[in-house]
Amino acid sequence: MSYENIILEKQDYLAILTINRPKALNALNKDTLSEMRKALEDIAADQAIKVVIVTGSGDKAFVAGADIAYMQPLSASEGREFSDYG
Repeated sequence: MSYENIILEKQDYLAILTINRPKALNALNKDTLSEMRKALEDIAADQAIKVVIVTGSGDKAFVAGADIAYMQPLSASEGREFSDYG
């Protein structure tokens, strides 16, 4: 599967999940969380994987937290839904 906001690499028993939004300091929006969920489901289904490393791309941040720019136009109920999804 191809992803826009993450990179998933598998090497023998190791999986490396890289959050890949360096311009946004790897802030988490719904698309990124959805991709992470799919990748983690894929990893969980792979009997060979024993270790998972989660990292962030770029030099400034691992993950800045929730993507405020994504959240700004959300209503209160949409914001709650996003929070619950995270």
